[in-house]
Amino acid sequence: MTKPNITPRSERYNPHAIEQKWQKQWAESGIYKFDENAPGEKFYALTMFPYPSGNLHIGHWYANVAPDARARWLRMRGYNVLFPMAFDAFGLPAENAAIKNKTNPATWTYANIERMTGQFERMGTMIDWSRQFATCDPEYYRWNQWFFIQMHKRGLAYKKGGLVNWCPKDQTVLANEQVVNGACERCGTPVERRNLSQWYLKITDYADELLDFSHTDMPEKVRLMQTNWIGKSVGAEVTFDTPAGPETVFTTRPDTLMGATFLVLAPEHAKVKELTTDEQRGAVEAYVEAAGRKTDVERQQEGEKTGVFTGSFATHPITGHQLPIWVADYVLVTYGTGSIMAVPAHDERDFAFAKKFDLPIREVIRPEGGEGMGEHPEAAYTGEGQIVNSGEFDGMPGGKASIAAIVAKLEERGVAKAKTTYRLRDWLFARQRYWGTPIPFIHCEKCGAVPVPEDQLPVRLPENVDFSPTGQSPLKLDEDWKNVTCPQCGGPAERDTDTMDTFVDSSWYMYRYLSPHYHEGPFDPAKADLLPVNLYTGGIEHAILHLLYSRFWTKVMRDMGLTTQHEPFAALRNQGMILGEDGEKMSKSRGNVVDPDDLVREYGADTVRAFLMFIAPWELGGPWDSQGINGPSKWLARVWNLFFEEKVSGPEEKMTDADVRFAVHSALKKVGDDFERMSFNTIISTLMELTNTLVKAKRSPVFGTPIWDEALDTFNRMLAPVAPHIAEEIWHERRQAGSVHTEQWPQVDEAAAVRDTVTLGVQVSGKVRGQITLSKAATQEEALALAQADSELARHLEGQQVVKVIYVPGRILNVVVKPS
Repeated sequence: MTKPNITPRSERYNPHAIEQKWQKQWAESGIYKFDENAPGEKFYALTMFPYPSGNLHIGHWYANVAPDARARWLRMRGYNVLFPMAFDAFGLPAENAAIKNKTNPATWTYANIERMTGQFERMGTMIDWSRQFATCDPEYYRWNQWFFIQMHKRGLAYKKGGLVNWCPKDQTVLANEQVVNGACERCGTPVERRNLSQWYLKITDYADELLDFSHTDMPEKVRLMQTNWIGKSVGAEVTFDTPAGPETVFTTRPDTLMGATFLVLAPEHAKVKELTTDEQRGAVEAYVEAAGRKTDVERQQEGEKTGVFTGSFATHPITGHQLPIWVADYVLVTYGTGSIMAVPAHDERDFAFAKKFDLPIREVIRPEGGEGMGEHPEAAYTGEGQIVNSGEFDGMPGGKASIAAIVAKLEERGVAKAKTTYRLRDWLFARQRYWGTPIPFIHCEKCGAVPVPEDQLPVRLPENVDFSPTGQSPLKLDEDWKNVTCPQCGGPAERDTDTMDTFVDSSWYMYRYLSPHYHEGPFDPAKADLLPVNLYTGGIEHAILHLLYSRFWTKVMRDMGLTTQHEPFAALRNQGMILGEDGEKMSKSRGNVVDPDDLVREYGADTVRAFLMFIAPWELGGPWDSQGINGPSKWLARVWNLFFEEKVSGPEEKMTDADVRFAVHSALKKVGDDFERMSFNTIISTLMELTNTLVKAKRSPVFGTPIWDEALDTFNRMLAPVAPHIAEEIWHERRQAGSVHTEQWPQVDEAAAVRDTVTLGVQVSGKVRGQITLSKAATQEEALALAQADSELARHLEGQQVVKVIYVPGRILNVVVKPS
């Protein structure tokens, strides 16, 4: 055999000898720095940025490695790819660390950023670090403040008092979205309800537009989660007369109006006190106080219904019947009007409430062709059915089919009007913490809330404050920072001492990457041709908070004239989660945490990258397998030997140029298709299969020929996105110049990727004796001739008389013989 034209290498694969070398060389050469003027169609690939906790965990690796490989693949295909990274740096963990370690949050945060940046570099990513920033940089949060002032000018930012969610441990207000199962989403402490004056953003103004996903390609699950959270309900407002004046309730089923048998008010409803009779006052006040200790989430959970009668009655607008008015915590003051008409025959919650308190249940909807409920129904009927016991509406179809007509008739009578409501509440924006963006307003007794002049932005955080949790913002304790003069009248005034919800930082950061050092605005509008983000990747756990808020922010920016885009990202894809080896979520308490730094020290970054792409379908995730990583480790060692091991052992293989080119180009086609659809695990398996084929080809006549060199060259490029270090080392040893990562992705030879021949098993009198390779169009005579010419098969045919030939093209050749 002819030796291939490569530099021989005798040592075994040692990732530690090559990975740091190439990482250093890539950084020094600026190979991954995005040049907006470079040729090629621009492609903006972005993964969600991390919080600078101080250590990248295996989840960070899983979230970043596969998108990095795809970004590399796109770059090799000729796209001019922007692939940046920053840090979502404000938030409670830094402040809590400051309390624990008696240090400034900035010191803790920037030290963590430095450490994590090094970890990203050891991952072998193509991140453009020249665009790095942290959201706690004053030059970044300056624009948070600027945005807030612009929103205030547009009527989108306002301050009002009301019940809010309060975390007693973190000593701060939480948005509804940050309360999970009645507890703080971060620390798990049960949330309390408090009445405070807070800043809000009017995200509800964009509720309908946020339900329109036509400008973004998002997974169905994310669209459904956002749709449910926005909670659009179409129905009617119906007015009942009460001793405290008209009371309007919202219902999505005005077709059931005649089935209303009582009213229920939320405990916080403004009319509760006036409607409560003296006889009921003690019971009502005690109930209202108890309800105030529950969160909205707790009140909506399934369980035994509670409530108390006010002693007053409402008048039904059609029948004139007197309906008792109750107070119950399953009704929320934030939904609809804070009161409902209860139709127990056709609503499960109302049914349970009526059964407990022995209230009337009146059937007004019946399944078509079904029997009536009877006097003692066992369950509510919530279907659309047909209207009954409703006077002029009898016989009409229930549900959506008749709602418009019924509402029109009720509007004629002046007792109802069509109405659309939303579950979505305005964004509770203020936090009573230090480590966040200061709200850029000054409070003056004479002028009220006055925005800080824009030429005085940013309002910087003071460096020396008391971090002890007191229930008030630590900024309240810094008199020098807090006390200022009013920008309008020049009189004494105070700064707003709350900071912004840290979700503001991630709502627009994707725009800052375009021009991170731009000082005239949040981003340079001349760079806007990169928008929207072509592909955004990250965890589905951000579907409601970050992803919804960022969509809202982009729409506001569009209306301000800063962008023409309707959405921040053209496409979104979510990765799954890597679990512990026990199948549970990784946590220190379970002892199932996998440290990627330890893995890199043992196996090298390329092996960890390959295993994380191979371990499971990327969008699903799965449990860690401590033994499974040995497979990718051995595979890369085989790849190394394929290129650098001189000794060729084993029996000679019968492979042709066409065989090798088919293996390479069919794999190339599949890998390209899999990169396109983000099927990373199958990319690795295809490359592993190709490695095995090329190892065989090394023991064939193809070895050392131009076809062999072409195969290795193509395989080298295919390897580059997933295992960038070993691919670069191979390229350098073979070429001595350039980088594989600036090379073009190979072109598929479609003709070579399709086999004109097929390998056929040959039976002699029903027993498999060998195989032949022949044209797919070969005739029976041609197949038999090839079998007779094969030396192995000829042994079994020699001296035999062919009795019968069974030939199924592409499947089988069976030669039936008998002694001659």
